[in-house]
Amino acid sequence: MVKIILVRHAETDWNQVRRIQGGGSNTPLNERGLKQAESLARRLQTERLQAIYSSPLERALVTARAIAGYHKLEVAAEPSLREIEAGELEGVTVAEIGKHFSQILTAGGQGEPWPRIPGGESLPEVRERAWRTIQRLVTKHPEGTLAVVSHYFVILTIICSVLDLPLSHIGRFRLGTGSISVVEFSDQVARLLVFNES
Repeated sequence: MVKIILVRHAETDWNQVRRIQGGGSNTPLNERGLKQAESLARRLQTERLQAIYSSPLERALVTARAIAGYHKLEVAAEPSLREIEAGELEGVTVAEIGKHFSQILTAGGQGEPWPRIPGGESLPEVRERAWRTIQRLVTKHPEGTLAVVSHYFVILTIICSVLDLPLSHIGRFRLGTGSISVVEFSDQVARLLVFNES
């Protein structure tokens, strides 16, 4: 059995003002985010982590390194764990587009083609790369506990895969910065144990 602790990176200024922060934004953690990362690290210090994997974006890496500091582990950067490529919407505020980003991403999916952000990705593309990575990590570490530090849409596509939910349901979830969700893989079955705990 392998347990994967999915950690959403801690807060940035862009999170605070609800600015779309995709794979093209290497935004740093703000003061509150640094405190969140340290709080997360202390909370996970009693976990017997085998490995820590992270998106290569700074906000995730700094969060992951805070966790790693308690475990004498190196953080392995995984490019496939980066946030959705937001293309032309990178840096735009939710107020400017007038709707939740998740509504734009799930406008298809009801028998229609899934929308791809101009210059960016679609949700199924994100799920494909993220889920493939999770499956590879489960194969590489068939026993024990892993920490995987990533982003909002990456984590939610993984959770939809675990629960066998269509991606059109993604807008029904909310995932806080610095939150923890836990999935378990045992006997070819994936289970969600914890969701959005902060």
